Amino acid sequence: MTAARDAERAAPGRRLGLGAVVVLVIAALAVTVGIGILRGATTPVEQVVVDGEGRTDAATPAALYVHLSGAVAVPGLYVLHEGARVVDAVAAAGGFGADADEAAVNLARPIADGEQLHVPAVGEAVAPGPESAGDGRVDLNTADIAALDTLPRIGPAMAQRIIDWRDANGRFTSIEDLLAVPGIGDKMLESLRDLVTV
Repeated sequence: MTAARDAERAAPGRRLGLGAVVVLVIAALAVTVGIGILRGATTPVEQVVVDGEGRTDAATPAALYVHLSGAVAVPGLYVLHEGARVVDAVAAAGGFGADADEAAVNLARPIADGEQLHVPAVGEAVAPGPESAGDGRVDLNTADIAALDTLPRIGPAMAQRIIDWRDANGRFTSIEDLLAVPGIGDKMLESLRDLVTV
């Protein structure tokens, strides 16, 4: 009998001890959450970059801004990774619109920072592309074979070599990069220097 009475008398103390433990656990969780909120408020927000597959990566620095307009699912301004191509920009914009003239767009062309890319609708008159700068110089990073072929001493074969080099090595960063294209030497570079840009 005394053992049963002793157990009954100890039960409220055990309940009190269990309650105190629960209160301590809840308080510790509240402190942990509070610290997390304070750290989050003081951490600088990194820029979000959209890659060609629509994923975001906050750790990757922004490299290229491109404005998509015309027959894409969601026209607008997109931030793409360095080395992105037109296919990446179109994918970031949700793909082609239902009325897009897909054959009028070179999906393999590298994107230039600050570029506006217009995807025409079927039957829409296509404005001249970004092959030349506003001053008439040919942009080595966006020109197609036809635009490069307008340059002196550059025929279709040499134009294709320039495009092949660009596809293999990325954007031209200076006009002197032309020296790395097979068949272009110092003399030809000097004749092209005032006619091209990057």
